[in-house]
Amino acid sequence: MEKKQELKKNLGMSTAMATVVGCVIGSGVFFKPQAIYTATGGAPGLGMLAWLITGLVCIAAAMTFAEVAIMIPKTGGMVVYLEEAFGKKVGFLAGWMQSILFYPAMIAALAVIFAEQATLFVGEGLQLPMAIGAIIVVIILNNLGSAVGGAVQIVFTICKLIPLILLMVFGFIRGSGANPIFTPMVGEGLNPAIILGQLMIAILFAFEGWTNVGAIAGEMKNPGKDLPIAIVGGVSAIMAVYFVINLAYLWVLPADQLMNLSAPASAVAIAIFGDVGGKIISVGIMISVLGAANGFILSGSRVTYSLAEDGTLPFSKTLARINKAQVPTNSIFLVGGLACLYAISGQFNRLTDLAVFACWIFYTLTFFAVIRLRKTMPDVERSYKVPLYPVIPAIAIISGMYVILNQLLMAGSTTRMLAIGSIVLTLIGLPIYNVTTRKKA
Repeated sequence: MEKKQELKKNLGMSTAMATVVGCVIGSGVFFKPQAIYTATGGAPGLGMLAWLITGLVCIAAAMTFAEVAIMIPKTGGMVVYLEEAFGKKVGFLAGWMQSILFYPAMIAALAVIFAEQATLFVGEGLQLPMAIGAIIVVIILNNLGSAVGGAVQIVFTICKLIPLILLMVFGFIRGSGANPIFTPMVGEGLNPAIILGQLMIAILFAFEGWTNVGAIAGEMKNPGKDLPIAIVGGVSAIMAVYFVINLAYLWVLPADQLMNLSAPASAVAIAIFGDVGGKIISVGIMISVLGAANGFILSGSRVTYSLAEDGTLPFSKTLARINKAQVPTNSIFLVGGLACLYAISGQFNRLTDLAVFACWIFYTLTFFAVIRLRKTMPDVERSYKVPLYPVIPAIAIISGMYVILNQLLMAGSTTRMLAIGSIVLTLIGLPIYNVTTRKKA
């Protein structure tokens, strides 16, 4: 009998934490203030409050998610958790959505914003080749092995902290501090309850990535010990950083100016350091964005690999192949190749909204899974249990439902069509699952 291929267990807590922080601190904190203050009508108050609210939601989500991630420390992450709780079909749909929509769209969005930032140095007209080139770079890096991909992720994470720290420190030193920060809450005639849902979708993109470490749990040396620290500790630290840096932005430029800037962090950097200093900070921002794309392709390819190993994807044998560096090379190429196709759209905000909405449907199901597995598998050892059960899971579930229903019912026709489109793309997985499982039988 042929021995089953296995991924090496060579990822430690430093790489896990770097995957969380590296995937999360990417383009969102540097580019989403425009979308946030556009939604609030140029008013800063609800925008700042939304960073805290969304951060707390993500901490509750991470604390909940961590229980099932540690209980089932297998490569594939959310796919495996939902299979255990709700059956193989639901797990497959989660993995299908991640493989063909979420991860490729997120990588494409990051590549698009990387290319837009690069126009400061290479001029207009080269955005598409720059975006696709960025994706090709992270594909190559990840084909060199998970240890190389993990080491690169640590380097990217260290590099991206530099512009963050400089903007936070010098924003307060050189900014006037005269701009409004917490008032008014929203512009005249806007409904805060509806606007908050739009802000949360934008900010959830900035927090996206906290679950990715769960997808590589099968390659971690000690997931029971390392995952809680990596997920919960990472998200808590990120929330504090996000709030402070957005405070620093407003210390330098008012919200009604930030709403009109496609690269608000670069504009703040130029206001603080001048043109040359602003461009240096922009290089750091580009490294940050590339690091996030690297983290997403590292985790996303493992989801595809997990489905392929199970034989539920078309061309599963090809996608489950592992190269000499013991990484799923064809799964990396699939996720990266789809990202290249999506990058052709050049639509940063639409790609991120599409991806975030789709994934939060399954995140919310995963929060339900924690409660379900407590009932169906009460005797399984849990080295970590979500604190204040069932209060924390309930907060995560209610928050997830609010985000989903807001996008479907209250946020306008364009947003509704994007949400429905992501559901349709996800449901296409059902006939594919039926065909592949029949072939297996």
